[in-house]
Amino acid sequence: MALRLVADFDLRKDVLPWLRAASAAAAPGGGGPDILENNYESLRILNIERNGNVIYTYKDDKGNVFFGLYDYQTKQNEHLYTFEKDLQAVSCSVNRERTLLAASLVQAAKEGKRNELQPGSKCLTLLVEIHPVNNVKVLKAVDSCIWVQFLYPYVESRPLPVNHLLLISEEKYIEQFHIQVIQEDGNRVVIKNSGHLPRERIAEDFVWAQWDMSEQRLYYIDLKKSKSILKCIQFYADEHFTLMFEAPLDISLSNSGFKLVNFRYDDIQDQEKLSRQPTLCVFTNHTGSLCVCYCPSPDPQEQITYSVFYFHKGHSKTFTAALESVDSGVTKGVTFLNLDYYVAVYLPGHFFHLLNIQHPDLICHSLFLTGNNEVIDLLPHRPLQSLSGSLVLDRCSGKLYRALLNQSYLLEFLWNARLDCEKMALMHCVLSCGRDPRQTEAKIIQWISENISACHSFDLIQEFIIASSYWSIYPETSNMDTLLPYSSLLTWDTEIPGITLVTEEIPLPLMKVHSFKGYWEKLNANLEYVKYSKPHLHYNNSMVRREWLSLISEEKTRKRRSMVYVRNILDNAMKVISNLEARSAEPRLTPLFQEEDNHQRLLMGLMVSELKDHLLRHLQGVEKKKIEQMVLDYVSKLLDLICQILEASWRKHNLHPWVLHFDRRASAAEYAVFHIMTRILEATNSLFLPLPPGFHTLHTILGVRCLPLHNLLHYIDNGVLLLTETAVTRLMKDLDNTEKNEKLKFSIIVRLPPLIGQKICRLWDHPVSSNIISRNHVKHLLQNYTKQPQSCVMDKSSFSVEFLPLNFLIEILTDMESSDPALYAFEGHDNVDAKFVEEAALKHTTALLGL
Repeated sequence: MALRLVADFDLRKDVLPWLRAASAAAAPGGGGPDILENNYESLRILNIERNGNVIYTYKDDKGNVFFGLYDYQTKQNEHLYTFEKDLQAVSCSVNRERTLLAASLVQAAKEGKRNELQPGSKCLTLLVEIHPVNNVKVLKAVDSCIWVQFLYPYVESRPLPVNHLLLISEEKYIEQFHIQVIQEDGNRVVIKNSGHLPRERIAEDFVWAQWDMSEQRLYYIDLKKSKSILKCIQFYADEHFTLMFEAPLDISLSNSGFKLVNFRYDDIQDQEKLSRQPTLCVFTNHTGSLCVCYCPSPDPQEQITYSVFYFHKGHSKTFTAALESVDSGVTKGVTFLNLDYYVAVYLPGHFFHLLNIQHPDLICHSLFLTGNNEVIDLLPHRPLQSLSGSLVLDRCSGKLYRALLNQSYLLEFLWNARLDCEKMALMHCVLSCGRDPRQTEAKIIQWISENISACHSFDLIQEFIIASSYWSIYPETSNMDTLLPYSSLLTWDTEIPGITLVTEEIPLPLMKVHSFKGYWEKLNANLEYVKYSKPHLHYNNSMVRREWLSLISEEKTRKRRSMVYVRNILDNAMKVISNLEARSAEPRLTPLFQEEDNHQRLLMGLMVSELKDHLLRHLQGVEKKKIEQMVLDYVSKLLDLICQILEASWRKHNLHPWVLHFDRRASAAEYAVFHIMTRILEATNSLFLPLPPGFHTLHTILGVRCLPLHNLLHYIDNGVLLLTETAVTRLMKDLDNTEKNEKLKFSIIVRLPPLIGQKICRLWDHPVSSNIISRNHVKHLLQNYTKQPQSCVMDKSSFSVEFLPLNFLIEILTDMESSDPALYAFEGHDNVDAKFVEEAALKHTTALLGL
């Protein structure tokens, strides 16, 4: 299935065997819990602490309440305490040292009288010294329910002198107790001044609260003039807490009653009551994201609406999903699950929506699957509760899972996806999973090669190169999502079948503190980015395009700027190539990087220079050396992905280096590789990305082998094939002078840039090339001609040609060559001598004059 649930804890497997063993040891004098088989259904999870330890409860046949703890690290169970009264456990928490136990209990329903421990009260909140078992202190004895939670600050392994306990009351207030403990008689831990425990009010008049056990944060909503205000309190190790932000929420909770999230793991019987309330939860991750997920309608009819408030992006999205049928046997209400870079919205039996919370702007980056898809049928049809991080609790079975995206299944699903939006979302999702990226990229490349023309809404190669390069560098720093492109698309106008979307701007959270660390620093940076409407900071190659074209133009006119500047650009390219070669574990099959290709090196070096400047401007507090390395890694990754696509195609079609020769006809395999290379060229040209040196040479050689002459020339004239000196040199040397080859060679030569054309003509022993050489030589002489006094012209009697215009031309050429032999000397070659140049020039002039 798309969502992989890895079991971390199972009451039936991890606790029951231990309970049975303890029951067997509970013979007279055994001291274990008195447990009968028919009472196992009372076993349920009460709490999960920050360190992963699970607190569970069990009632024996006498109604005694047994509390146990499952240690997540050692995988061992431990008996915490037993209340020998017929009570119902509401909540329980243990401190980090397991010396104090807080428990909240209510009178058992079958009893007709009040609790004997505290007459006149419905709910008892007790604090117990359990190391060793000692005193019991009543913290609260009230008619409303109380939930308890010890704080778990990040500290060293030493015991804490003061423990902090939260009490959450059904009467809509939260208090914090400060409990100081001391050691007596060796290891006996007791509460100091138990008669008066300091306490303070944390929050009051709230209608909803959520506990984040992993990050020690309390989210709650209070109503101000019928407006819902979300607040967050961060608890710290040094005994203080801070109100971090306030954020207005455009939702209505005034009539929804009182609801807690992650403070209570209610019995199955309570689910009917909870299912009638709106679903609301807050999700964060390490990148500084803050999402509030909300579903106001718990009873889906023909459609269901849910909203996600992306506070770190400054907007909300409200989705309306059509339901094909309403099955009463299917669980009511949606489940929201936190999956790091994604949030899953799941309505059992109907749909599964995987929302990209890092890049929520385009709906195509999120995956929406309806009930017709087998993915839906494979997901559990029961309520799931998302805890901190990626933990998920299945209350029905008593199992605790770690929810992960199933990368292998998503890859398999990618092969069968029909819609472009599904292909887009699946590709990004698979790349973001981050497990064995090399293998993942290889599988995606294989899929691309099989579906190269299957997408109409976007370019597969383009999207893969941009997305994979982004994820390769993203872990380096969290600001990359605002600085580097994540996708090749800027807009998406196509509808997603089965769902509609409304996007609205929302007020940003008001941060209540001024100094930030960790997550809060990243969240504040995201809010600042949205608040001040900074221009789009995603890097693009527009500056590189202008500079590169300028350098190429200067090269043609031989007016190259400072050699130091150009040398620095080429040095950047050398660093990229060295970095790329160091990362390549195996030798490459494709004949790339075997020539200089200065144009691609200039483009590569310019991209390094521009991207480095871009990151230095916007990445504050990051070392220059680290940024330089990140840039080299990023540009190297771009080139490496292109090489991987070529390598995969080369390997798939079993090509060998002899494709670089012209002595045989092209095979179907070469046609396929040529097509892939053309698609790569299209993808990189529109984004103006560099190509590996040698790419154009290989592409041109394959083009000569695969295309008819008129198609070949059309490709050349339209810039699809770039005539490199290496490719044309090989062409001139390898092909003989048959009539067909002469036509090809001449068609190529006349399309060459002048500088390359002059070199190539000297390699072809043919009258056509000699004619071109002589014409160019005469043209070069005449371009520099300035008329001299008559006395400088040589004696006419030395020439035998009687045609006066021709005599005059000969005089000029002779005069220029003799005036400065070093400047106008002809560069000789085995195939052409100066005498031939003179004769050819004269004949050509005669022909032009019609003589």
